[in-house]
Amino acid sequence: MINNLIFPDVLLYLLDMIGIVACAIAGTLLAQHKGFDIAGCILVAMVNAIGGGTLRDMALDRHPLFWMTDLNYVLVITATSLILQIFFHLYPKIDNALKLFDAIGLAAFSVIGFKVALDQDLSPMIAVMMGVWTAIIGGLLRDIICNEIPLLLQREIYISASIAGSVTYLLLEYWGFNSSFNEFIMLGVIFAVRMLALRFDWHLPSIRLVN
Repeated sequence: MINNLIFPDVLLYLLDMIGIVACAIAGTLLAQHKGFDIAGCILVAMVNAIGGGTLRDMALDRHPLFWMTDLNYVLVITATSLILQIFFHLYPKIDNALKLFDAIGLAAFSVIGFKVALDQDLSPMIAVMMGVWTAIIGGLLRDIICNEIPLLLQREIYISASIAGSVTYLLLEYWGFNSSFNEFIMLGVIFAVRMLALRFDWHLPSIRLVN
């Protein structure tokens, strides 16, 4: 059995920072592509990186908000955005880069939001919802600010990838696996589902009534 050292608090914090960096990159890429100035790019990066976690904490009545007590979040987002703006020319394929970092953020934030809810002894359904919220709200706000149709509204395998990872965690927990191991598998499932959907052009079907 895999022991509790796989995902101690320090590694969960590192996972959170990986998601923050990935979402800051995704937000900056899109904002730069849209011609935003330096401050605008940082703003979009902030919204993308901490928007979902902020809404989650407000919904769960967790105060003060996580980024208000740990300024590393703001500093990492700002530094990431500034560095990327300087080296933006290295990312000619904006769409592919955006989706890659979006997938990393989706996986990392889904695990973080899901775990936060479970740690507060909330029901599995609410935990799944918090994982989804943490993962998608920042990207939704980013796309709205940048006047883009949000990815999650384009029949993309996006929300369903987060849900698939959460369900995998719950099944593993039911079968008696260690929670730290479950979190690691959840992370991999979400990232794999999202990347496979991009690679093989998987889409959710739409329901249309025929006249």
